[in-house]
Amino acid sequence: MGEQRMKDFKADERSNFVCHVASDDRQSAMQKHRGPARSLPLWQKVPNAVAVGASYQPAEESVRLVKAAFATARLAAKPREAGCLAQLLFDSFSQPALAGTRSAATRIRQMLYRAEPYQIDLQIELQQERNSLVVTGQLLDVSHPQVIGRDVQLTLSNCGASIVNTVTNQFGEFRGEVENSGDLQLSFLGRAGKPVVILLRGVLDPLS
Repeated sequence: MGEQRMKDFKADERSNFVCHVASDDRQSAMQKHRGPARSLPLWQKVPNAVAVGASYQPAEESVRLVKAAFATARLAAKPREAGCLAQLLFDSFSQPALAGTRSAATRIRQMLYRAEPYQIDLQIELQQERNSLVVTGQLLDVSHPQVIGRDVQLTLSNCGASIVNTVTNQFGEFRGEVENSGDLQLSFLGRAGKPVVILLRGVLDPLS
């Protein structure tokens, strides 16, 4: 009978009981029948689950990566509303290779981007023994030559599970190493909090 009566209690009443917010009469009635109630232990876990969920904070690098990913998707559809995709000014892969090196595997790529008001100088190098990409660069604020892009947080990603955070030094320089998946994404927050995104598919493939 106790089990049957406990089953008659509604879900919100069971939740109120374990959270101690039910009326005195209802609390007393449920207290009498809590012994044979098999489902009560499960309901008693609800407050703990709620407390853990409320206190959960995702890692900052994960938040930045997700924001950059959504910015990239929005830019593809509405480029004027979401943020800024960097404009490519120079790419060493677009230059003819030196005689005698055209058949060799390309391991270094140099690139120069512009994303108002920033200029981003990049060098991407393949470390074959670790199967990783070493990214070094410099961030300059061309609207204020006297102000170098220092203390700017950047996120490097291989567009997969590998995420690396780095910060520019007093000269606007940065360096990071990320697992090589063939793709590379660099992102940081520009003016007004809008993300600047550099997305490279087949980063070391001259034909990409």
